[in-house]
Amino acid sequence: MFYVYILKSKKDNNLYIGYSTNLKKRFSEHQKGLVTSTRPRRPFELIFYEAYKSSKDAKRREMYFKTSKGKTSLKTMLEFSTT
Repeated sequence: MFYVYILKSKKDNNLYIGYSTNLKKRFSEHQKGLVTSTRPRRPFELIFYEAYKSSKDAKRREMYFKTSKGKTSLKTMLEFSTT
């Protein structure tokens, strides 16, 4: 499976949108500081994920979430998870 996931930083409350084939391993890497882009924002909470059979579909969804329209959709979908 291919996963699109959203992490919420417990430090600054900002969101991180990512893609992985191994969600548990990737989340652990974020928590341990092994991901350069998120290291200073640890610790994280996994607040949302979607699973896809196709990597193309997962990557397309990840890119959508990173657009302004996608961020608006996420804000609506996760209204109570992001406050």
